[in-house]
Amino acid sequence: MPRPVLSAQEARERIAAVEQFMVAYRSAIDEIETKLRVLQREFTHTDSYSPIESVSTRLKSMESLLRKARKRDCRHLDDVRARVTDIAGIRVICSFTHDVYRVRDLLLAQDDVTLLEQKDYVAHPKPNGYRSLHLIVEVPIFLSTGPQPVPVEVQLRTIAMDFWASLEHKIYYKYDGDVPAHLLAELTTAAHTASRLDADMERLHHEISALRTAHSADDDHVLPEMLQLISYFDSSPERH
Repeated sequence: MPRPVLSAQEARERIAAVEQFMVAYRSAIDEIETKLRVLQREFTHTDSYSPIESVSTRLKSMESLLRKARKRDCRHLDDVRARVTDIAGIRVICSFTHDVYRVRDLLLAQDDVTLLEQKDYVAHPKPNGYRSLHLIVEVPIFLSTGPQPVPVEVQLRTIAMDFWASLEHKIYYKYDGDVPAHLLAELTTAAHTASRLDADMERLHHEISALRTAHSADDDHVLPEMLQLISYFDSSPERH
């Protein structure tokens, strides 16, 4: 049965509805990104390093959204809202593996962030070696019509995990999904190498942190003498 032809007014109304629909998701990205940027700024100023290396965002294109909506048999925007949870996406690159979980916990500790789903490919990698922590979180967006809960996909991974995932994506794109078997095997080997690199770098980080703590303890013994010296030079000439 052919679809009815829309009038110009109906077409404008539907376009406006879709644009408003996407505004909510863009705003949800802004909300989660701001929370992560605040954490990153705080760590930069109060700690020796920030567990958040970088934050990037993406809003699914209309073409990509339409493909997924058809795949999941979405006939209305309400269907899309209920069945497609990765329209808004944020990727967080962390320094070390334990930082992935640290940032997750800090994000989920915020009162207005609700966890809907978690897939832990760090602890349980995919067969091809892919590692990342995937979250679907929900955050309220306050529009003129009132609050609206909006899902956002958050991916957290280390630099090594991200490098591997980027390489895999480029290879699959180059071969249009039909990747030769020997390249797939090499990708899996590279994933194991990246995992060992993460473990080695985290071990080095802990060792360096322990040395820094030990040096700080040594400095504490010197502190009283330094304070006496500063007090001496700050004293007025009348005291000598």
